[in-house]
Amino acid sequence: MLSINNLSYFIGGRALYENANLHIKPKDKIGLVGQNGTGKSTLLKIIAGEYQPSSGEVQKAKDCSIGFLNQDLLSYQSDDSILNVALAAFKETLALQDEIDAVLKKMETDFSEEIINRLATLQERFEANEGYTIKAKAAEVLEGIGFRTEDLEKPLRNFSGGWRMRVMLAKLLLEKPALLLLDEPTNHLDLPSIQWVENYLKTYEGAVVVVSHDQTFLDNCVTSIVEVANQTLTSYPGNYSFYKREKKERMEIQQNAYENQQQMIKQTERFIERFRAKATKSNQVQSRIKALERMERVQEVVDDEAFVNFKFKFSQRSGRHVITLDHIGKRYGDLVILENTSANIERGDKIALIGANGKGKSTLLRIIAGTEAITGIRTQGHNVIPSFYAQHQLEALTLDNEIIQELAQEGSNKSETELRNVLGCFLFTNDDVFKKIKVLSGGEKSRVALAKTLISEANFLLLDEPTNHLDFQSVNILIQSLQQYEGTFITVSHDRHFIKGVANKIWYIEDHQIKEYPGTYEEYEFWKAQQEEEEKFEKSSEKPSPKPKTKPQASNFEIQDAKRNLKKLENELEQIEVEIEKLEEEEKELENQLADPEIYQQESKVSSIQDSYQKVKSKLEQANETWEKLVDQIAELQETLG
Repeated sequence: MLSINNLSYFIGGRALYENANLHIKPKDKIGLVGQNGTGKSTLLKIIAGEYQPSSGEVQKAKDCSIGFLNQDLLSYQSDDSILNVALAAFKETLALQDEIDAVLKKMETDFSEEIINRLATLQERFEANEGYTIKAKAAEVLEGIGFRTEDLEKPLRNFSGGWRMRVMLAKLLLEKPALLLLDEPTNHLDLPSIQWVENYLKTYEGAVVVVSHDQTFLDNCVTSIVEVANQTLTSYPGNYSFYKREKKERMEIQQNAYENQQQMIKQTERFIERFRAKATKSNQVQSRIKALERMERVQEVVDDEAFVNFKFKFSQRSGRHVITLDHIGKRYGDLVILENTSANIERGDKIALIGANGKGKSTLLRIIAGTEAITGIRTQGHNVIPSFYAQHQLEALTLDNEIIQELAQEGSNKSETELRNVLGCFLFTNDDVFKKIKVLSGGEKSRVALAKTLISEANFLLLDEPTNHLDFQSVNILIQSLQQYEGTFITVSHDRHFIKGVANKIWYIEDHQIKEYPGTYEEYEFWKAQQEEEEKFEKSSEKPSPKPKTKPQASNFEIQDAKRNLKKLENELEQIEVEIEKLEEEEKELENQLADPEIYQQESKVSSIQDSYQKVKSKLEQANETWEKLVDQIAELQETLG
C-alpha cells in the first residue's frame, strides 16, 4: 500500500534518517516509537507529503488516501458548529445534499420529467452513501471522544485547543482514509475517550500509524512496533510489551556479538604488534590487517533505559491523617461539582484520581491543596508539607536561570553533586545542567518542574497530569521516583501505565461524590468490569418478585439434568485447557523464531512467521474466552446443585 525506500532526511548537517526502509500493508496497525528528537513526527509529515525527503522515495498506491492528525491542528478555528466541522468528512454526500436541495427548489417551477428523473438519481446516490445516517455517525464519534450531546451545535471557536483537536480527530475517523497517521492522539483525551479510540482503532478497516507515549494505548491497539533509532527504522511484530521483551533479547544478542568481536579484534591486534617486524610472519600479519579493515563492526549496545538511583528524602514525617475533607461542596453557579461529600487521605496513601474530563478532578486537587473556596471543612494534618505540580508550574520557572540554578533555588540545601544526581535521573547530564530554562522544550521544562517538586522535601505531593509531554523514558523515571518516595501523594492522570505503576488507591467522582476503591488500578479495572456486567444483567433480566425470599427447590429431574450438563462442561473445560497449553507452546516457539536475528535476512520467511504468530495469538484469545465462559457455566451449575 505504501513503501518507504532508502529514505534519508537531513536537518542542517544532522541526519534524522539515512537509508531507512518501511513497508505499510493494508490493515497494519503500527506504533511508531523512539526517544524525543529522533524524528517520529517528521516521518509522519514525510509520509503525508508535507516534507520532502533529502533522498530516497515514498511510493504509495493510487487508491491510498491519507488522513493526518498532527499537533498543528490545535490552532484551527471555525465559526461552524463542531457537528458541522466533523460532517465535513462526508464531502461527496454533502455535495449530493446541496444538489438535491437545488433540484427541489427548481421543482417549485419546473415539473418536467427530466428534473424528476434527476432528483430520483440524486436521491438514490445519496441513499447509497448512507446520507440519512451521517449526522448520527458524526454525533456518535464526537460523543465517543467526550463531547456532550448539547455541545454538538456549539461553534468550534468556543472550545480550547485540546477540545478542537478532538473534533479534528473525529473528522479524520469519519473520513476513514486508507492510511491514518496519528501524532500523539491521546494527549488531549481523558480515560474513557482513550478507551473509546482504542476500541475504534482495533476494528478500523484501514492501516494506522500512530506516535504515542501511552504504553497501554499501544498495547491495546497496535499489532506491530517500528522503532526510530540510529537514523533508521526497525520493525518488531506485536504490541509494545512484546517490543520491549524482543528488544531486550536483541540487545543481549548484539552485546554478546560485540564483546566477542572486541575480544577477537584485541587478539588480532596483539598478533599484528607481536609479529609485525618478523619477515617470516609478514604474510600472516598483512592478512590480518586486511581482515580488520574489511570487518563490519558490531556496534556496542547503548541502553536507553534510565534508572533512578537517588533517594528522595524529606525532613519531617507527617501525622497519620494528611488531609480530611468533611461534608464539602463545590459548585460554579448552577454547575454542581461536589455535594456534601467526605474523604480522608492518610500517611502512605498513593492515590490516583481518575475519570472523564469535566467531572472535577483538577478542582478536587485544588480543594485538597487549599486553594479553592468550598463549603464544608478541609483539615490539614500535623507536620504536612505539601507541594503542588501542575502544567502552570512550567510558567513559574525562571527563564533566565540555568537548570541547576533553578533546582538550587528550591531551598532544599542540596549540594551541587546531589543536584546533579537528581538531574541525571531526569536525563540532564554533563553540561546539560547549565542550559537556560528558556531554550528547553515543553517536555524538558516538565522534567525540571517535576525534579523541583520531588526535591522540595515535601511529604505530600499533589500532581496534576504529571506525564503530559513526557516520553517513555521520562514516564518510567517518574514511576521509579514515586515508587521510592516515602511520603504521600495524590495524582490526576489518564496514563494507565503510570497509574498501574504508582497507585495503591483509586479515587473517582460519581454523582458529585468522592468514591474510593482501596486497591491497585488493575484490581479496580477488574472490579469495574464486574460491576458493569452485573448492571447489564440486571437491566436485561426481568425484575424478581419481591415475595419469595428463599431459593426454590430444584426437582429431581432438574438435578439429574444439571449433573449431566456439569459433566459435559467439565470434559469440554479439560479439552480447552489442553488446547490452550498447545497454543501457548506454539506462540512461544514462534516468538523464539522471531527473536532470531538471522531470519530477518529472509523477508518472506519473516512475513510467514508473523502471519502464523498472529493466527496463533487470535486462536489463543478465543480459546481463553471459551475457557472463561465454561468456568462461569460450571460455577452456576455447581451453585444450582448446592
